[in-house]
Amino acid sequence: MKIFSCSSCQSRVYFPNSVCLSCGHGLGFDADTLTIVALEPAGEDGLYRKVSIRNDKDAPGDVRYCENAVHGVCNWLVPDSGDATLCKACACNRTIPNLSEVGRLEAWREVEQAKKRLAYSLLRFGLPLDGGPQGAPPLTFDFVAEAVTGHENGVITLDVLEADSVERERRRQLFDEPYRSLLGHLRHEIGHYYWMLLVERGGAIEDYRSIFGDERQDYQGALAAYYANGAAPNWAESYVSAYASAHPWEDWAETWAHYMHMVDAVETAEALGMEPRAAGLLFGATWPFKKYDVYRQESFESLMERWVPLALALNSLSRSFGHRDFYPVVISNVAREKLAFVHRLVRAGAH
Repeated sequence: MKIFSCSSCQSRVYFPNSVCLSCGHGLGFDADTLTIVALEPAGEDGLYRKVSIRNDKDAPGDVRYCENAVHGVCNWLVPDSGDATLCKACACNRTIPNLSEVGRLEAWREVEQAKKRLAYSLLRFGLPLDGGPQGAPPLTFDFVAEAVTGHENGVITLDVLEADSVERERRRQLFDEPYRSLLGHLRHEIGHYYWMLLVERGGAIEDYRSIFGDERQDYQGALAAYYANGAAPNWAESYVSAYASAHPWEDWAETWAHYMHMVDAVETAEALGMEPRAAGLLFGATWPFKKYDVYRQESFESLMERWVPLALALNSLSRSFGHRDFYPVVISNVAREKLAFVHRLVRAGAH
């Protein structure tokens, strides 16, 4: 994710911030411009006006905070025009946890932070949230406790108990997953949603099968065999994770999530000034790395050229703190081909 600045005083602010600590202005995320904007009251009834350091009124129109801001789970904005009270991200929610139960509000806040980052990436890619021209069901979330996390026909269910770090670690060890996070779950499940849009309804099913395999094989039987026997010892030769070897659908979803991890991390590293590729440059050498919008412009080959040294740097930093590798994956040629396929479909599906 890129680094944001307060539009009033230009101080650095962060994606979840609702107040600028430097100038005191309220902050909100504008999903139309994908920026954090400073706000000042524009009258009664919760109306706000966007503030710019240039005061050039380049973003006219009053706005409101999303209705879920009252719970402290959202800082996104809604245009005052129209009947919408929920932002683009919260409008996808069909079910939220029972907030009268102890700990559920805190869990929902954690879940929403992950979902907002997911939504940011989808908007940056230009991918539809409403089913798109393929006429698929709109993207929908059910956030409930003690549920089976998964996707079915546009509805993504997430067990909010995953917001508890102890429970998440227990499940990580139970399922032998190197890394497990709320954001990772959401990126995996959203992969199933966009398989429906971009592969099944997008006319790419035969190309998909030639790379990932035939998804028509028995899904439940494949999962049962995976949980009973585990992945094959040589799974890393073809997959980005052991779980990806369970079934072609899961291979796609794991690869999709992996692709989203890579793009987000590369953009964040660039925004923070981390560029491991520069380590071998001589003093006075011409800077050879032109910047591209990693979400819209950068080629897959360039993305990989940036990702590999960044991943190695992350592993080295993690070892410096006495931890295991941050990124315990070596991308094989087969897995690289799958990631490239995801890249092509994301670009083709962008609006």
